[in-house]
Amino acid sequence: MTAKLSPQDIKKYNWYIWKFVIGCFAFVILLIGTTTLGVFGTLPTLRDLENPKSDQASQILSSDKQVLGKYYTKNRSSVPFKDISPNVINALVAKEDNHFYAHSGIDFWRTFSIIAYNLVGSRQGGSTLTQQLALNLFTGQTRAHNPIKRIVQKLQELIVAVRIEKHYTKQEIITMYLNTVPFGSNTFGISSAASTYFNTTPAKLTPDQAATLIQMLTAPTANSPVRHPERALGNRNFTLGRMVQEGYLTQEEADKCKAKPLGLDYHPTNHTEGLAPYFRAVLRGEVKKILANITKADGTPYDIDRDGLNIYTTIDANMQLYAEEAQREWMRKLQAQFNAEWKGVKLSARITNYKLRIDQGMHESDRYRQLKLEGQSENEIIQNFNTPDKVNIFTWKGNLDTLMKPIDSVVYSQMLLRNAMMSMDPTTGYIKAWVGGINFEHFKYDQVKDGARQVGSTAKPFTYSVAIENGYSPCMQVNNVPITIHSAGSPDWIPGSSLEETVPGMITLRTALAHSQNWVTAYVINEVGPENVATLIKQMGIHTPVPPYPSICLGSFDATVMDMTAAYSVFANHGIWTEPTYLLRIEDKNGNVIYNYTPKVKQVMNEQFAYVMIDMMKSVITEGTGWRLRGTYKITNPVAGKTGTTNDNSDGWFMGVTPKLVTGVWTGCEKRDFHFRSTHTGQGANAALPVFALYMQKVYADQSLGIRKDIDFDLPKTPLTTILDCSVYSQQQKGINEVEKKLSF
Repeated sequence: MTAKLSPQDIKKYNWYIWKFVIGCFAFVILLIGTTTLGVFGTLPTLRDLENPKSDQASQILSSDKQVLGKYYTKNRSSVPFKDISPNVINALVAKEDNHFYAHSGIDFWRTFSIIAYNLVGSRQGGSTLTQQLALNLFTGQTRAHNPIKRIVQKLQELIVAVRIEKHYTKQEIITMYLNTVPFGSNTFGISSAASTYFNTTPAKLTPDQAATLIQMLTAPTANSPVRHPERALGNRNFTLGRMVQEGYLTQEEADKCKAKPLGLDYHPTNHTEGLAPYFRAVLRGEVKKILANITKADGTPYDIDRDGLNIYTTIDANMQLYAEEAQREWMRKLQAQFNAEWKGVKLSARITNYKLRIDQGMHESDRYRQLKLEGQSENEIIQNFNTPDKVNIFTWKGNLDTLMKPIDSVVYSQMLLRNAMMSMDPTTGYIKAWVGGINFEHFKYDQVKDGARQVGSTAKPFTYSVAIENGYSPCMQVNNVPITIHSAGSPDWIPGSSLEETVPGMITLRTALAHSQNWVTAYVINEVGPENVATLIKQMGIHTPVPPYPSICLGSFDATVMDMTAAYSVFANHGIWTEPTYLLRIEDKNGNVIYNYTPKVKQVMNEQFAYVMIDMMKSVITEGTGWRLRGTYKITNPVAGKTGTTNDNSDGWFMGVTPKLVTGVWTGCEKRDFHFRSTHTGQGANAALPVFALYMQKVYADQSLGIRKDIDFDLPKTPLTTILDCSVYSQQQKGINEVEKKLSF
């Protein structure tokens, strides 16, 4: 028989229950109060809420507003609400928070229903989108596994969520959420996700694509459509079903979407891939130097990897693409020519300093540095390099995993031809295309700005420019015979000349330049003085040393592709040197300009003389060493240029000048001791000119670029005083000679 409780017992137990309820309520109030006061961790201030911090990738933008690449620790880019497809918004709300538009940050019934699950460690989707945003932005970004800590964290989420709802509209909240959530593969935010998984923009995402991305949010790795396509497909279809239930799709629309495959167009962001990787690497260093001298309003420095900067450049995305395509097309063929020349030849017997250069290559390799870091001795490292191992090497057909001795991979690398080119607008100095090497993944050294090589005969126009300035006519004739130049305190200099390429007899300066004649060029520098030539070269923007020796007329000095291209731009720009420009401005994530660049400009040559040199260099194309441009590649519009080849065919150059574009191309091996065996294949006309030709064919074919074939170089503003037609010049000289004869009597 059950004993009956007395009224006193009931009263006592009721009091206990009320004490417990009141105690629990007081505890909750105390917990909320202490959490609000920041006892368990600082909560965001009003300023923090107005300026939420999240790592954002900085974007590199081309002149035609294409994204060339990003700098980031987390690949995240923000987009406004208007640029996000309604399909994404609807899929998100349907799957993650169907009461989103009704609650004020907290969905109480949903929250209390999953408290028990969270306490026992079973992760349930009970948080509203606003709470998830609070977690992502302000409360540590990862869920605590300790039940007590998780309760505190949940309270922080609730408080921050309410504050967020007070300060932002629903559109702003959902936009912030989609711009911050992770999508796996180091991809954050809907913009990066759309690009990575579907190669599109958030505005163009279809319902099935949106559902595929949204289903990833609960577990980006486990639900990855790349790693786990079957699971992702099932989750996608579930999300589409939720969209039907919430009225965002009809059943018929959902069924059509469910019938589709995932349809991924996976493009994971990689710093070594994409357009202009060499340019982007150089730009990164330049921007970091600039940011070191600029601070935010709060006094902290900008971070190129986290602050979502927009970096505006002069590169044209299409022209960059054409330059890279031209390089690939020709270098694949040229490497085959190079390999054929060396086939069956014992390299160690025919290549000067072979052992030294291979040893240098070994010591410069990533493998050597890694083995050193591991503490291996020199002998152990040498043994490692001589033991067959799996290595990844570059080929023009794609990367190749193969088994070979690492030391043999060093030899292979040294026998690979490298190539670099740069193209710029001579008037503005804006660089339109920058190809610093053949493959950034394997060979990261930039040969446009950082690498200087002997320039060979591309230096000859500098000597002829000084001659023109000193009153020499391009039609003046010189006997093309060997010459010895005597210099005080230096050995006599006797330039060589290939018998097959020598034009015998009396020839004009125009012909000498067109056919790249060494003896006449040496004669000219002896007449005008190497000091004057060296001075002009430096004035035209060559930053490397140019000693005032007679041999500089044949290009014995080193220069970069960038400096040489800028120097040749002087001829096309009426004698004005404009500093090569590739960075225009930098904006912060809110669009405020924090840096503007102004290029340096200076007049270094009389425009009359610059035009005469352009006319002389046209002859290089119409009748001289650059004939292939017209004959092989059918580029018949006005083009000036100059080929260049250095000793032993170690370097091949071509400088191409058009009214709107000046382009420099260099080809050679990493080390000069590795080179072509014959001038026929190693000369600039074969090793470099075709890259320019293929590039210009593509540029001319793209009418949207506005670079037309039917325009010629502008005449000087004042009437031209130099006679360019050598037949007229000859007649004039003949008349002068007859007058002089009569006067002599």
